[in-house]
Amino acid sequence: MTENSLTGRLKRYTNVTTAVGGLMARLFGDRYLGFSIDAPQHAEDLKDTLGGLKGPLMKIAQILATVPDMLPPEYATAFLELQSNAPPMGWPFVKRRMQAELGPGWQSHFQEFDQQASAAASLGQVHKAIDLMGRLLACKLQYPEMGSAVEADLGQLKFILKSFELYNGAIDTENLQIEIAERLWEELDYLREAKNIKIFQEMLTIFPFAEVPQVVDELTTPRLLTMTWLEGQKLLTLTDASQELRNEVSTCLFKVWYYPLYQYGVLHGDPHLGNYSWSSEGKLNLLDFGCIRVFKASLIQGVLDLYRALQTGNEELAVHAYLSWGFTNLDKELIEILNLWARFLYEPFLEDRVRPLEETYSGLKGRQVAGEILAALKRKGGVRPPREFVFMDRAAVGLGSVFMRLKAQLNWHQLFEELVKDFSVSALKTNQETLFTKTGYGNEG
Repeated sequence: MTENSLTGRLKRYTNVTTAVGGLMARLFGDRYLGFSIDAPQHAEDLKDTLGGLKGPLMKIAQILATVPDMLPPEYATAFLELQSNAPPMGWPFVKRRMQAELGPGWQSHFQEFDQQASAAASLGQVHKAIDLMGRLLACKLQYPEMGSAVEADLGQLKFILKSFELYNGAIDTENLQIEIAERLWEELDYLREAKNIKIFQEMLTIFPFAEVPQVVDELTTPRLLTMTWLEGQKLLTLTDASQELRNEVSTCLFKVWYYPLYQYGVLHGDPHLGNYSWSSEGKLNLLDFGCIRVFKASLIQGVLDLYRALQTGNEELAVHAYLSWGFTNLDKELIEILNLWARFLYEPFLEDRVRPLEETYSGLKGRQVAGEILAALKRKGGVRPPREFVFMDRAAVGLGSVFMRLKAQLNWHQLFEELVKDFSVSALKTNQETLFTKTGYGNEG
């Protein structure tokens, strides 16, 4: 059960109104009233406010920061920092949470339990501990009243997205709102995340370099996730490492992200630098499994159909792919706009050569292409992206940003072709059924 009370919701509504109102004032003041504010400072202040509030509004800010042209650049930059720089809650909260989940004698389960959080994010924070068998553990504690926060913040999300529609006019945000809401509610259930961890353990056994934590079921509840601690360097610390090491890390990350998608239809929807680390044994540690999306085999076939269509110039196959994704009201103009997006997204996979993901390493080309697409969509009257597209696109952008930060230079085409060469709809369906039966995971696709 998530904590969700009327008092909690009212308090949350009060706390977030000022933060959201400030951002909307900035957007509409610039666009319609001709005045501006000290945007960089306001963005930093707003980031600090969201970090202090914690909860889904903070995660929503992260998501919106990855949607091209949704936020002014200084706000997008500040909000992306929320992924790893959230301020933790203190020891009184920790004691209350641990007692509520494991009972008054909760400390008897541990030899040691660090009072200081090792990491803090939008929905919870992690403490290092040692159990009675001497195992080093990571205890992820959910912040208080997150059920109330989700319910209140999703109301604010609807306001933000509708405001964006008025401000931008290129994207109908209804499916974006629905998809974010569903994923946020799922992320509050740590028993669900424990299941996510177990399916990734099963899927990634093929890769000896992939490390997935072990869940400690007896110390896990809907609001406390206990798993083995994985020691390693954050990927951000590797940006100045040798090109060889950065390429190795990027190759491992590419495989552990794309293999589950094309073999099982399972997407890790929140790939960013803070969700991975690199061990001294040369292994990639996967650290967070809250945002996982399961897709039907037919949609994954559509993703590959679009890739093959761009390879061969087969417009009919591209249209078939867009339809299988769930795009509607396709005409020649909209198809050309979608192709502009698709060619940019697939470009590294289409060129059979060693290259950076994006030649400038800055994301500048991506912003330029996004600007062209949004301008074209405005002229067209807008588009409603299908629900399945929302996190698929967000995850691709997030993963790409990691590769750009690492300045990886790889033959993306060969890596991709190796992973998808044996793909078939029937094989994916069989893999998915076998995986879910073996792990007890429900098919939400």
